Amino acid sequence: MGTAKDGAWKFDLALALLAALAAVAVGAYAGFPQLANAHGDNDSLLQLVEVRDLLAGQGWFDMHQYRMGPEGGFVMHWSRLLDAPLALGILAVSGLTGSMPLAEKIVQVLWPALQLWLSMFFIIRAARNFGGERAVVPAVIVGGAALYYLGIFSPGSLDHHNIQLTLTLASLSLLLDAPARGWAALPSGICAALTIAIGMESAPYAGALGVIVAMLFLAGGHGERTIARDFGLGFAGISAFVFVTTVPMSAWGQGQCDAFSIVQFVVAAVGGAGLAAIATVDAMNRTPQRRVMSLGLLAAALGAIVVLMFPQCLAMPYANLDPRIKTLWLDHIDEAQSLYKLVFSDPARVAARYATPLLAIILMALRLRRGGWRRQDSFVGALLLVAFVVSAWEVRASTFSIAFAVIPLSAWIAKWRERAETSASRGVALRMAAVWLVSVNAVWTGAAAAASIAFDTSKPAAGGISADAVCESKATFAMLGQQPRTTVLATSNLGSPILAYTGHRVFAGPYHRNIAGNLLALDAFMGPAATARTIISDHHVGLVAVCRGNPETRLLTFNAPGGFLAGLVSGSVPEWLEPVAPTQGSQLELYRVRPNS
Repeated sequence: MGTAKDGAWKFDLALALLAALAAVAVGAYAGFPQLANAHGDNDSLLQLVEVRDLLAGQGWFDMHQYRMGPEGGFVMHWSRLLDAPLALGILAVSGLTGSMPLAEKIVQVLWPALQLWLSMFFIIRAARNFGGERAVVPAVIVGGAALYYLGIFSPGSLDHHNIQLTLTLASLSLLLDAPARGWAALPSGICAALTIAIGMESAPYAGALGVIVAMLFLAGGHGERTIARDFGLGFAGISAFVFVTTVPMSAWGQGQCDAFSIVQFVVAAVGGAGLAAIATVDAMNRTPQRRVMSLGLLAAALGAIVVLMFPQCLAMPYANLDPRIKTLWLDHIDEAQSLYKLVFSDPARVAARYATPLLAIILMALRLRRGGWRRQDSFVGALLLVAFVVSAWEVRASTFSIAFAVIPLSAWIAKWRERAETSASRGVALRMAAVWLVSVNAVWTGAAAAASIAFDTSKPAAGGISADAVCESKATFAMLGQQPRTTVLATSNLGSPILAYTGHRVFAGPYHRNIAGNLLALDAFMGPAATARTIISDHHVGLVAVCRGNPETRLLTFNAPGGFLAGLVSGSVPEWLEPVAPTQGSQLELYRVRPNS
């Protein structure tokens, strides 16, 4: 029996691989359409651009995006930790194939598939620890469907969302394994620190895991001491490594709230090393009272560090955004919508994004009410609750809550499977089938989509809708790519595709640090033609690109009906612009600035 348990991870790894291969097979059968149309995944496109820049010789510590924003570009808040494996993968594959474009496509397929494989493995491992062997099959089915339909593991998904979820699931799974596998806490701490280093969106989940480790050590004493020590060492150690290897010495004293910097390093180093020290020094942990005092002092020190040294990071993440950018960009980002807004604007999406996490929370609450709360429940329950709360603020966090929900839902199905085996009856079978159905997030997504279509009273325009009316397909930018390289005035939604599919540069892009570039585009498009002409002349713009069907174009023309963009959409072209003839009437219309105009 012990040997079977010791080798269970190999079985789980194989099951996860089968799930990932099935997803790749589905994509291959369809011809990997995401590689030709990113469907608005601007982050993955710009991630590819960033990797290309690194391979072309841009410095490791130089995080400027020179082709977006005003002259000189702006500094991105992303991490080289993601650029490195993508760049190495492209280099390795190009060495085998002799083609850099082919290598990019292969990595665009293999990288998200690898993340899906690992995420499935850690979900299966966590479900096994949480609900026993009977929870493994439900974890494969429910987890596979959930991750597949989240979309962050689709071919072409190169941004940070999938790797952050993978690392968070790895940290959780390893902590659940830690009592049986003494080495697991150290890599768990490493994974928790890495997910923060890649992007601050996962800080609440890494923080929640650290707090639960500390609380279990407080309550459990010696039994959790080694786990707390190793988790803290891994967390602090990798944070120091990341700080030294990704932050230039010239910026060591510059605090950044949206990227890994001195702020995150100091908090991680003090928190991780402090937890490890308390767990190691007998005088600090010998009795429950001493553990309470020691951990309390550590928490007070961390709070004082943030309040006194980095008070700017206590503000809301987008507090310093220009009001126009907030109103015309941030408030219209799909993944940044709150649960409150979605209830009124898109109730079908509420069911798709919140149903299974809420069901899982109810199951955890019932478990707590019945008593018998276990170590595993603390980790899974805390992550699930934190993710749900964050997702109520911004729907993008539901990516995490949906994945975490798979674990208690798989255990719930496992109990009904056991009940069906011991007391088979038609009623039990029907209840088990219902449990299966409500646990699969894809069922809620499909039902929500069907309801949305059924109650949608809007009718398509006569003559149908263009295949790429919103300008997301690579083919749509082919004509633009044939024009001599210049600066293109376009809306922010088109910024990343233009950089990825052409050699041009742009002002606008959907990134909160690109304030100056986005304001330039807004001033040009929403102001009168004379203002646009001045901006175009001052910043050496050679082309204007207009996508009539893009939601951002409709938004700007609605808010500024007398503006330059609204005039172009209505057919009023100033004399200093000339239409690029082959593009007129196409999805992406181009206008060339006349020389000496």
